[in-house]
Amino acid sequence: MKQKERKRLCLLAGMIFILAASVLSQTTGKITGIVRDASSHEPLTGVNILLVGTPLGAASDAQGEFYIINVPPGAYTVEARMIGYSPVRIEQVRVSVNRTVPVEFKLPASILEGEVVTVRADKMVLKKDQTSSIRNISAEDIENLPAESIGEVVAMQPGVVGGHFRGGRSNEVTYMIDGVAVTDAYSHSSKTSDVNPEIVEDVEVITGTFNAEYGDAMSGVVNVVTREGGNRLDGDASIHFGNYITPHKHIFEGLRNDEFDRIRDFKAALSGPVWKNRVFFVSNFRWQKDMGHLSAMRLFNPADFSDFTSQNQSEWAYNHTGDSSLVPMNGYEGYSGYGKLTFRFSPSLKASGALNWNRGSGQGYDHASRFNPDGSGSWHSETTLGVLHINHLVSRSAFYDLRISHNDYWTGSYLFGDPLDSRYIHDEYSRNNGSWFYTGGQSKSHFNLYEKKTGVKLDMTWQAGKQHSLKSGAELSLIDLKHVWYGIRNGYEGSGLENEYLEDPFTLQRLYLFYRPVIHANESVHTDLYHEKPVQASAYLQDKMEFDLMVVNVGLRFDYFDPKNRYPSNYRNPANQIYSDDPARISVLKKSDVKTQVSPRLGLSYSLGGNALLRFAYGHFLQMPPLTYFYQNSGFWIAAWDYGTRNGNGQLKPQKTIQYEVGLFQQLTRDMTLEVAVWYKDIYDLVTATVYTTYNQTRYGMYTNKEYGNARGLEVKYDWRVGVLSAGLNYTFGYTKGVADNPESSFSRAGSEKDPVNKLIPLNWDQRHTLNIYAGYNTAGYGATLMLYLNSGQPYTWSPISQSPLSAVNLFPNNQYRPGRISTDLNAYLNLARFKGASLRLTLLVYNLFDRLNESWVNSQTGRAYTAVVQETDILGHRSLFSTYEDVYQNPSMYSTPRSVKLGLGISF
Repeated sequence: MKQKERKRLCLLAGMIFILAASVLSQTTGKITGIVRDASSHEPLTGVNILLVGTPLGAASDAQGEFYIINVPPGAYTVEARMIGYSPVRIEQVRVSVNRTVPVEFKLPASILEGEVVTVRADKMVLKKDQTSSIRNISAEDIENLPAESIGEVVAMQPGVVGGHFRGGRSNEVTYMIDGVAVTDAYSHSSKTSDVNPEIVEDVEVITGTFNAEYGDAMSGVVNVVTREGGNRLDGDASIHFGNYITPHKHIFEGLRNDEFDRIRDFKAALSGPVWKNRVFFVSNFRWQKDMGHLSAMRLFNPADFSDFTSQNQSEWAYNHTGDSSLVPMNGYEGYSGYGKLTFRFSPSLKASGALNWNRGSGQGYDHASRFNPDGSGSWHSETTLGVLHINHLVSRSAFYDLRISHNDYWTGSYLFGDPLDSRYIHDEYSRNNGSWFYTGGQSKSHFNLYEKKTGVKLDMTWQAGKQHSLKSGAELSLIDLKHVWYGIRNGYEGSGLENEYLEDPFTLQRLYLFYRPVIHANESVHTDLYHEKPVQASAYLQDKMEFDLMVVNVGLRFDYFDPKNRYPSNYRNPANQIYSDDPARISVLKKSDVKTQVSPRLGLSYSLGGNALLRFAYGHFLQMPPLTYFYQNSGFWIAAWDYGTRNGNGQLKPQKTIQYEVGLFQQLTRDMTLEVAVWYKDIYDLVTATVYTTYNQTRYGMYTNKEYGNARGLEVKYDWRVGVLSAGLNYTFGYTKGVADNPESSFSRAGSEKDPVNKLIPLNWDQRHTLNIYAGYNTAGYGATLMLYLNSGQPYTWSPISQSPLSAVNLFPNNQYRPGRISTDLNAYLNLARFKGASLRLTLLVYNLFDRLNESWVNSQTGRAYTAVVQETDILGHRSLFSTYEDVYQNPSMYSTPRSVKLGLGISF
């Protein structure tokens, strides 16, 4: 590292850690309250407040008020004790991440120490400090829901539509585990690390504006907090088997009702003390294998040669050596393991070390390879996340959190692990002329991504009196990104020998004589290699002011990003492929600028009496584009044909959302709440591939900040809970408009010689209505929860038949809507027996209970799945001895997953 860069990094780190003076931890909450005399209602001073089973507590002041900070999420029993009064306990006080929970004690006078008075906390509590749309899902709620992953739980929340938060692109969300960001930096569209629901204590889902402590997101934040072990030894193990039970086997070929191990799932967890009151552990393991619901027929092997190009059937070649068996083509297998050790050195100091490991592999369905499945590649991934966390309660009013993390993530997509594997065969076997389906050949794309991220994060909080919770924080992330993509080529390419073959005169099967898999250097359009080490940092200041009737959240966030790469000075000749001897036209590489940004945040909530809350929030939310758009095609090599290349751009700016939100929370009764929110946001500087032209008039794309979009909507959430009964719904109404669905949309449209989109149009996830309804009956011994999903259709691009006059019109994309979708899921359980503290439980999980054929995507001419406008020319143009033209447009992946039934047996203690 150069001396100048080293000095700048040191200065940056120093500035950030000086700013880190006081910040609210992203994994704890707060309890506040007041203690009164039960008869006179006067406040009581000096009452001891304890969180039973923990070292946390407080004493009431002269006004009878108290607060307890740094409380991990969970359900607690809070006890108040004072000489001359009977002790009072409030049970099931639920603390969530970043939330303030109010409680009120009324102590009855007693000369002698009497029995403890126990009351149960209300399940529905006015969220006085909530200034935006935040949903906290507890461990108990997760256990009852028909969901097997945190992603499924998040998808049930209002404002979340098909992975999009309030109309934003799917890569505008940040995912966190215990306060550590785990969103992949390369695409920002997936989690590099995930945990099983069984070890989760609380999930915080923010779909609207969020406080300054959260960054690198424009649309939402998901913060998952894991459990800690305790003095009690707890464990569970379960095994599950399942299948896809459907009468639609003419669509989903290969499914059998008697195959009840098509889905397999094994889970085990253990937690408890290593050293009582001092050292605790949590551990979890899961293995799951799902063969999927989509199958392919192995009619062809990759080295078979068939050719239906000729109009004369006598000239066709048809060779198939496959066994015609049906093989799974969208299966998945995954492993995950989690372990955490927590050391409590004193009542005010604890440290934990956690290790999370995920590994998975699978395959996506490719309809064109339906009869040649062995030629399709598969994906693989593995992640190891390690986190060291120190939590220190410096005083009754201040604490800090220090987190040091390292995330090692790898993902790949290929047919064989070695790009030079001798099993790769000649490209000429890959043919679909006439038949549309591939009759041989292999996928020749070979991709590996290695992403390592080391982070240091310091958070503190200072409760400055009753009204002010002062916050600030700092984080430094060092990213090591290595991208390796090859298009595997023939080593004999260009020799004149590459297409030489021997042919069987009877079967017309060919044997190509000259093939050797090779990979090219980076100065090629068939290779994209880069190894970059960007630096990301942030700091923020925030004050949460809590008054009797109002709460104000005000904050300011600073973000820093250094891509540490270079960009060409002349975009008309970026790689000096032409005019390399002309100084006026050659390109030199310049260092990309450091990006800094400041974003303000404001949130207000106002109590309307004791049962209602009005809130308003406003903020600027900035996010650096995914790293792929900085570094793609790092050699800047331009293909010889138009629209064949897209280059990254080290000069990209942050993308920006400005969002406004107004909400109302109303506690209708003690057991019933209603929440309504309306919101609007403008989205600026979205990344898009802009067309550039070289000196020799070749058009290519380079990513720039250009596109705009906006979104607006309404959310309604209703909940009712009485004892073991629960019910509720959430509804999202929204409009999402822009000019491009993704960064490639405008570039692809230009390459197809279509007019640019010059007005705001619906984006392809613009779903007008989303309604989720749940109902549950859950006791200690048995129970069930039903979840109903009703969604209106999302847009698709309708295209007229060639005979229609409209075929000459350049129609905008997303001009029609697909049919709506309805689905019902069920989660049920029954405790079969109990013996010496152990419980045997039977579980049933059913997705798509009524087996509806919901259309995921549709034919562009009919607007429906599994259909087409079939013309005589289509029938005549389809030349095949193994398939019909119906097979081409009847794609089973057009429908969502059929009914899935999963039965499990588990033991817990």
